[in-house]
Amino acid sequence: MENSIRKRTIDKLRRICFPLDSFLKKVPGVVHVGANAGQERQHYASLGLNVLWVEPIPTMFEVLRSNISGLANQRACCCLLAAEHGAEYTLHVSNNDGASSSIFDFAKHWEIWPDVNFTHDIHLTATTLARLIETERIDLSSYGALVLDTQGSELLVLKGAIPILGRFRFVKTEVADFEPYAGCCQIVELTDFMRQQRFVISRKALFAARKGIGNYYDVLYRRLS
Repeated sequence: MENSIRKRTIDKLRRICFPLDSFLKKVPGVVHVGANAGQERQHYASLGLNVLWVEPIPTMFEVLRSNISGLANQRACCCLLAAEHGAEYTLHVSNNDGASSSIFDFAKHWEIWPDVNFTHDIHLTATTLARLIETERIDLSSYGALVLDTQGSELLVLKGAIPILGRFRFVKTEVADFEPYAGCCQIVELTDFMRQQRFVISRKALFAARKGIGNYYDVLYRRLS
C-alpha cells in the first residue's frame, strides 16, 4: 500500500516540470488551490513567482506554512473553496498525506489507485475564491494564473470565482473523463463551463489511465483576448 501511495506522490512531483507548465513563464504569479504540502514551491520559487496557496486541511496547512516559511513572495490561506460562501461540507481526508482528500466520496478512483482510502472526516464551512481575494486584499495583477487540484470540486471552485475569473490568463486543473469521485465534474462539463467564461483548452496531458475506466488529465485553459 505504501508503495502505491508513494508512486502517486512521485508521479505528481514529476508533473510539476512537465512542458504543460511553460505558461508559468508568462505570468507574475500563481493562485494554487489544493496546495497540500506545497510540493511545487521550489519550482515556483525558481521562476520568481508570487504564490498564494489555499489548503483546507488544518494539519496539512501547518506543514505547508512551514515549508514555505523561507520562500519570498509565497503566502498561504487555510480555507475550503466552493461555489457559495457559507456552505457546509464534509471533507474526507485521505491516507496519502491528504493528497486525494475530497468533499466527494470515492467512485472509480479505486480502479486506478486501489490503496488510497479515506481515514477520517472533517467538517468545514466553505467560502468562494472571489470572496477570499477580496477579504485578503489580494492584488490579482501580481498573479495571472490559477492552478486547481481539489479532487473533483474544481467546477465548484471555478463557479465561486466567476466575478474574478477574467483576471486570470491561464487556469490549469486536474480533471477526468470518468467519475473518480461520486458526483465530481468531468472534462466535458468543465470545458463547457470554461468556454462560457471565454477560456479554451490550450494544452492537455494524460497522467493516469485505465482501460475500460477512463483517463485523468492535466488541462491548461487559456483566456481568449
